Order: sequence, then C-alpha cells, then structure tokens
Amino acid sequence: MPLIIVTGLPTSGKSTRAQQLHDYLAARIVDSKYRLHLVSDDTLSISRTVYDLSKLPVHERSANSGEKNARASIYGAVKRVLTDKDIVILDGLNYIKGWRYQLHCEAKAVRTPSCILQIGCSVDRAKQVNEERVQNKAQNEGDAQGNGLEPYEPENWDNLVFRYEEPNPMTRWDSPLFTLIWEDDEAQTQKVFDSLWDAIAGDGRKVVKPNQATQQRGRDASGDYLYILDRETQDVVKRILEQQGDDGGGEVKIPLKTAGQQDLVVELPVGQKVTLPQLQRHRRAFIGLNRGGIGLESVGNMAADRLRTTFVRYLNDTFEKDE
Repeated sequence: MPLIIVTGLPTSGKSTRAQQLHDYLAARIVDSKYRLHLVSDDTLSISRTVYDLSKLPVHERSANSGEKNARASIYGAVKRVLTDKDIVILDGLNYIKGWRYQLHCEAKAVRTPSCILQIGCSVDRAKQVNEERVQNKAQNEGDAQGNGLEPYEPENWDNLVFRYEEPNPMTRWDSPLFTLIWEDDEAQTQKVFDSLWDAIAGDGRKVVKPNQATQQRGRDASGDYLYILDRETQDVVKRILEQQGDDGGGEVKIPLKTAGQQDLVVELPVGQKVTLPQLQRHRRAFIGLNRGGIGLESVGNMAADRLRTTFVRYLNDTFEKDE
C-alpha cells in the first residue's frame, strides 16, 4: 500500500489535513488486511528548532546536522513500517525535492506506490497563523507545544518559506500530485481524498515495477538482484533480533526457502547481545561487497538461499573475528 507524502509551507494546515486523511483512510480500510500509520515530527518528538539555521554560523548552515538527523529519524520510521500491506502518511514540511525523491525510491524498492498531497495556502495566511502561535506560546508557555501547534521562530519561518521547493507533477517522484487549499470545504476535501484513493489503492492503481536499470537478466525470477539481496539480509537480521537471548550468545537458526534443506545457523558472540545498529552495519558492509553480482555471468544464479547462506557465513566470520 502507498506512501503519501504531505508537503506545504510551514503552518499552512498540513497536520490538520493529514489527520483528516488519516481518519478518511481509517474508515476505508476497516475490516481489511491493511494497516495505517501516521508519521510526523510530532509523533517522533522532533522539535521545530532543528530546522532553524539562524542560530548557526554561516559556514555550518549547509551542513545542519540537527536537520539531517531529524530526516534520518523520519526516514527510519517510514522504512520500518512501509510494506505492500501498510499505508503510511508522512506529515511534514518535506520541502526538499531531493528528499521527496529519496522517499519515492524507498517506496519503489518495496514495490508500493507513492504520491504527494500538497497543502496550498497563501504566504500571508500561513505567516499570520505562525505569528498567532508565537503570541499564544508567549502567553501560555509550553501549552501550544506537542500538538502540532508549536510555532516556528519568525526568522526560521521566513527561511523555510524561502527554501521551499514546490512539487512538480512532471517529475515521477512528485506524481501523482493532489492539492488541497486552505479554503477547501468538507465536500471538496472528500473529493480529493477519493481521487487519491483511486489512484494509489483503487482498481486503477498502477503496478509498481523495479527500475529497469537494476533489473536482472537471466537470474532469480522472483525479483531483481539488489531487491533480493536487501530482502534476504533484512530477514536474517530480523530473525537474529527476535531469537537471540537476553544475555547474548547462542545459536540462531535461519531457515532456507527450498524445502528439505537444513537450517543455517548463526553463532552469536558469547557474553554479549548484538544490537540492531551493529547488525545493520554488518549488513551494509555485506551488501557493499556483493553489489557486483549484477551483470556478472560468472556469478551464476544468486538465488535467495545462496544469498542467505553467504550472509550467514559472513556474519559468523565477522563475529568470530570480533571476539
């Protein structure tokens, strides 16, 4: 199911529209096999101060680590729940076109559609909303925070408006593009949401195909090499985290997909529990070493079971060296 990226000017009503969309979709998927998620700065407890460049020295503004860390948290939250059985609404500024492209690629990697919901609002009205929130915060310190009502510092707000990159429906990562404006009433909102549903989840939903540039030739019929490489290594990591003991050490069995084959065994380090960041670091290193399997005829048929076997062997060798 799709990734819906909400975008618009700061304080333009994005969170209100995202909640309306969440309520609409929740009603549509009742008693279905689909799950619904709303991801935002507020759900991840990300302060709006991370977007404020005004307090940074000029030479540090292009490498704003706070904003980059915030995007990394958002990306991780989306990636954890995005599947073909999950609908994810990403509420936020999402003002950088390169960021929207990255999210589009992530959705395509799991073969689920993505779309953009742009919230249209005049600059003057959005600025008025922010100014009112600044005043309310000054009068009621803290009461406006944590509910999508936290204001931006005026200079930060102006800077974000200046940096905002409008979605372009002519690009594949900004399409299909749906728009709601501040003045749209309930009937118009319902109409836009219906169109959005039809495009990404209805009968007219397009089949998402992998990038042709990375599609395998004459290899595993279940998908392209990089997709299988990512999927199988992720599954091994997941099984290790689920099966390892509280004190670390021991063995974790990894089943093969071919019937009748003996399970693989990961031998965990003695006396220490492996963590997700540690496993993901090893997984990225393994993928980096094995990306060259694309297009090399001498490699043969790198099917899912062979990738699992190779990754388990790699992990065992790595854990042994670390002891």
